[in-house]
Amino acid sequence: MIELKSFSKSYSSKSDFAAKDVSLKIANSTITGLLGPNGSGKSTIMKAICGFHFPTSGTITITTPDGSQFTTDENPELCMKYIGYVPEIPLLPKDMRVIDFLRYAADTHGIPKDKREDACELVINECSIEKLLSKKIKTLSKGQQQRVSFAQAIIHNPPNLILDEPVSGLDPAQILQMRDLIKKLSKTKAVLMSTHILQEVRSLCDSLYIMSNGKITASGTEEEITKKAGTKSLEEAFIKLTQTSGE
Repeated sequence: MIELKSFSKSYSSKSDFAAKDVSLKIANSTITGLLGPNGSGKSTIMKAICGFHFPTSGTITITTPDGSQFTTDENPELCMKYIGYVPEIPLLPKDMRVIDFLRYAADTHGIPKDKREDACELVINECSIEKLLSKKIKTLSKGQQQRVSFAQAIIHNPPNLILDEPVSGLDPAQILQMRDLIKKLSKTKAVLMSTHILQEVRSLCDSLYIMSNGKITASGTEEEITKKAGTKSLEEAFIKLTQTSGE
């Protein structure tokens, strides 16, 4: 489980916050959606959870499977162990073969060499990339690269998975494949998924948080949010709750 309490992040000394007083929970074996227009603060939150930067104020607490806890600013090195991260644009070494990259990812996460091939085989099957292993990453399609990105994110079997716009730029068939993969992984992981696509929220998320201008404007299920917004649909609620976004 991951919990943010009054998380705020400013990238300057001015009172210019990319995220302000954000509190949210990502429960085990669920998919939590972070919904908002571009520039609303979603990526700031995702990167902070992964330990790429620290809160200006507030806390991010991660509860491990054995019940112990740590905050990302106190123990950023533990984030790599307990979190898998899939960025919107896959950050992959273009000239490496897929299998070599997965072995490298396993080594990076400290997986013993006698267990490395088993770890690779598991994610290869999970992400359906058996036919890609001998190919260089630069020859893969966007959807294939995204599956490889998922594989590296889960190769150390983290209990939490952070997905930043996971279906961005994919065609309809690839989107369906990604949905199936995310649903499968959520059975054993706490998943946080940022998106600005309402259809993905309906298809995948158990609960969601709507963001605008760095703040949470509503949270709950689709029904709870539309009721709070006084609208008949999530689309109308989204527009109403983000209409002051500074895009």
